Amino acid sequence: MTTTIMKTTARIVVPIVLVLAISLLLQGHNLPGGGFIGGVLTTAAFALIYVAHGLDYLEVGVLGQDVDPGTGVFDHRTVTAYERAFVVGLAVAVGSGFVALAFGEQFLSQTYAIVHDVPVYHEIELATALVFDVGVYLVVVGGLLTILTVVGAE
Repeated sequence: MTTTIMKTTARIVVPIVLVLAISLLLQGHNLPGGGFIGGVLTTAAFALIYVAHGLDYLEVGVLGQDVDPGTGVFDHRTVTAYERAFVVGLAVAVGSGFVALAFGEQFLSQTYAIVHDVPVYHEIELATALVFDVGVYLVVVGGLLTILTVVGAE
């Protein structure tokens, strides 16, 4: 059951949650946060969209595509996209560990570089841990959204 209040709340809260999730993802190597909590918050935002608008809203309402009612939930395009996000995230996270091996460091060793003369921020610290965090983020988002969609379709 969705109401106008629920849809309006989702419309206001989801962008705030997504910005917070991206913020936690980007600051994860220096401050509390990272890929896992960013992924959980992103999944919570998608769960709120599903509760407010239904499981087919992303495909029908956002992408403008028709949903074939005869297909199973595992053949649903959004589930396939979530599964791909999971696989890509796992490859990125594991691959970030192997890159360190290629440079003669231990598996998952991290380093950083400081970029100077950046407009507004003046300098930015770029850490290789961000690549690992992005991989974890994609694994969490892909895995949890797959579970949420499949269980929600039952």
